Amino acid sequence: MKLLSTNPSRGYETIGEMEASTPAVVTEKVALAHKAQRAWQDLGLAERITLLRKAGERFEEQAEEMIALESEEMGMPIRDARADFAWTIDFWNSYLDQAEVALHPVVTYEDERERHELHRLPRGVAACIVPWNFPFANFVWQCGQNLVAGNTVVFKHSEETPFCGAWIEKILTTVLPKGVFNEVYGDAEVGRLLVDADIDFVCFTGSTKAGASIAARAGARLIPTCMELGGSAPGIIFDDADVPAIVSDVYLYRFMNSGQACDGLKRLIVHANKYDEVVAALSDLIQTKKIGDARNESTDLGPLVAKRQLELLENQVADATAKGAKVLLGGSRPQRFEGAYYEPTLLAHITPDMRVWQEEVFGPVLPIVTFKSEAEAIHLANDTRYGLGGYVFTSDPERFRRIAQQLETCMVSHNGAVYIRPENFFGGMKQSGSGREHGTEGFHEVTLSRQIAVRK
Repeated sequence: MKLLSTNPSRGYETIGEMEASTPAVVTEKVALAHKAQRAWQDLGLAERITLLRKAGERFEEQAEEMIALESEEMGMPIRDARADFAWTIDFWNSYLDQAEVALHPVVTYEDERERHELHRLPRGVAACIVPWNFPFANFVWQCGQNLVAGNTVVFKHSEETPFCGAWIEKILTTVLPKGVFNEVYGDAEVGRLLVDADIDFVCFTGSTKAGASIAARAGARLIPTCMELGGSAPGIIFDDADVPAIVSDVYLYRFMNSGQACDGLKRLIVHANKYDEVVAALSDLIQTKKIGDARNESTDLGPLVAKRQLELLENQVADATAKGAKVLLGGSRPQRFEGAYYEPTLLAHITPDMRVWQEEVFGPVLPIVTFKSEAEAIHLANDTRYGLGGYVFTSDPERFRRIAQQLETCMVSHNGAVYIRPENFFGGMKQSGSGREHGTEGFHEVTLSRQIAVRK
C-alpha cells in the first residue's frame, strides 16, 4: 500500500509517496524494541539524557526541514510552524531537566529497623500513535517522556503527514541505539496492528472514537493506555470582562492552526450584555487576518489538513444552518483558493441538537451562545461529553475560582493564561481521555511503581 502525501494549500498537489508498513514490518519493529529495551533501561538516566540532548540538538540543527514539512503536509502557516517548533523544543529539553527529580526514588517510610522506597521503572515497549495537527509537538509529547524514562518506542504518525514522521525517524535512528526508537507508517489499520502486537503500553492522541476502540483492544489484554482525546472547550465571557483586552486571546484559542487543536476554544458562551460587543470585536479582528498558502510568510490562516476534514466541517455547518443557526461571518470555502480552505466562521442561534454543539469541531468555526446567570453559564459549559480544558474571562478573581471549581474540565485558563507548559500536566476527563502528559504526572504515567522495603 502506498501513502500519498499531498499539499492542502495548493490543490492537493502530490508531495511524495511512501510505502505503508506491512504486518511483518510492524512485528519486526516491535521485536527490535523489545530487544533494545533492557539495555536502554540499564544505560541509566544520566546516559539516556545525554543521548536525548544530542537528539534535541540535531532536531534544532535541521529545524527548517521540519518547519517546511509541517507547512506543506498539513498546512500550518510557516510563521506558526516556526514558533511551534521553538515551543516544542522547550518541552523536549524540559523533560530532560525534570527527569532526575521526577524519577528519583522517594522514601515513603523509615524507622530504626526499616527503610521503604518507591522507585519508578519503565513500562517496556510503548506504542505511540499520534495525529497530524501538530506533527513535531505530538511526537515530543507522546515519545519524549517515554524515552527519558527508559521505555523503547514504536511510533506511528498520521497517514496525512508521513514525511514529517520520516524526518523524526531519520534523526533519532542516527543518535539512539538500534531499536530504541522505531517507526511504522500507515493508516488506522497499521495502528490496529501495532496495538495488537506484543507491546506493553499504548499512548494515543486522536479522536474519542478511535481512542475508545484502541482502549478496548488494549484493555482486553490488560495493557495500560494513556489517552489524549477530543475536546470541545468552553470559553465563558462574563459581563465584567474587558473585551478589547481579551479578544485576541479568544481569537487565538479558537482559530490557531485553522481551528485544528484538541484543546481549542470551541464553544463561546457570552453574557447577554456583552454579546454585541464580543461579536463586533471578533468580527473586526478576524477580517484583519489573511487566508492563504501556508508557505507564505504573510499568511495568518492556512488550509485544513485534507479534503476529508474540509467536507466534515462543511457538513457540521450545514447541519447547524438547516436547524436555524445564523452565519454571522464566513460560512463557506473562499472561492479564490484551490485546496482545503474554509473561512473563519462565527455562528449564532445555536441549539443543543446541532452537531457544532454536540461534536468536536476541528476547523475555524465558532458557535456562540448567550447566558444571563452563572448557573446558566456553568450548565452550558458542562453540556458536552468532553472535558479537556476551559477558558474563563472575568475581572473578578473570586468569580473565576468559583467557576473553575464547577467546570467539568481538567484544565482552566483565566483571562487567556496559558496552562499548557512542560511543568504542568495535560489531560482530560469524561470522553477527553485518561492519563497525563508532561511534568511529574507525565513521568509517572509512563512508568511503573515498585515498592522496596529494606531491613537495616
